Amino acid sequence: MSEVGRLILLGAPLGNPADASARLREVLVSADVVAAEDTRRLTRLARDLDLTVGGRIVSYFEGNEERRTPELVEAILGGYVVALVTDGGMPSVSDPGYRLVRATLDVGAPVTVAPGPSAVTTALAVSGLPCDRFCFEGFLPRTPGGRRSRLRALAAEERTLVFFEAPHRIGAMLTDLADTFGADRPAAVCRELTKTYEEVLRRPLGELARWASEGDPRGEITVVVAGAPVTAAERPDDDTLRAAVAEREAAGRSRRDAITDVATEYALRRRDVYTIVHS
Repeated sequence: MSEVGRLILLGAPLGNPADASARLREVLVSADVVAAEDTRRLTRLARDLDLTVGGRIVSYFEGNEERRTPELVEAILGGYVVALVTDGGMPSVSDPGYRLVRATLDVGAPVTVAPGPSAVTTALAVSGLPCDRFCFEGFLPRTPGGRRSRLRALAAEERTLVFFEAPHRIGAMLTDLADTFGADRPAAVCRELTKTYEEVLRRPLGELARWASEGDPRGEITVVVAGAPVTAAERPDDDTLRAAVAEREAAGRSRRDAITDVATEYALRRRDVYTIVHS
């Protein structure tokens, strides 16, 4: 038992155990309590990593987190180190964890992180879509009406969007995306990231919707969608573009990179921004 208890959030491999960090391994061995979204998956991960979980293992998932949170906070206040691990990625990001983090902070106990893989940034990086500005929407509402309403609210969002979706809803989701955002909007469906059967499909939304309707997609799915194009009416004037480039240069970016950043942000050709800056 530690003199000062704390909560450690563990970034777990998305599928490939080789992605586990040295710190993840260390904490799994040394923590007094390991709270796992699925204790069977934790046991399998420990076996793949050839290690023995040193502390007590308890389940912590959507169905019991309200009841179990006070128990874990009490353990932390008692001086124990509690580690939280989900099935993959970072706790609290569309996974159990936020409730425990908030409760731990509310009693003045420390919370720290052993960083690791993230399906959000992994899918974003491999999508081939702009990554400089993005927003994470997690899972859309499960009902058709709720899903379409949320998508209508996002249709004009200019940042790249990242979603999670279950295999049995991916077809309906992609169809609604194509209907709401436009069938030609670029997107990527990332399935089973880092696993043996990893698949990344980079196509317009209309084609992805047809792909899903004709097949039977399975596994963990992350969808990345390009932001809405900036219309001519929304295009900043030349002085604003020059100021945007100058601001980035002042922050330490090279002029070349600053021009590229501004062109990407406003969906303009880099050559056009270059001409404006140097005119």
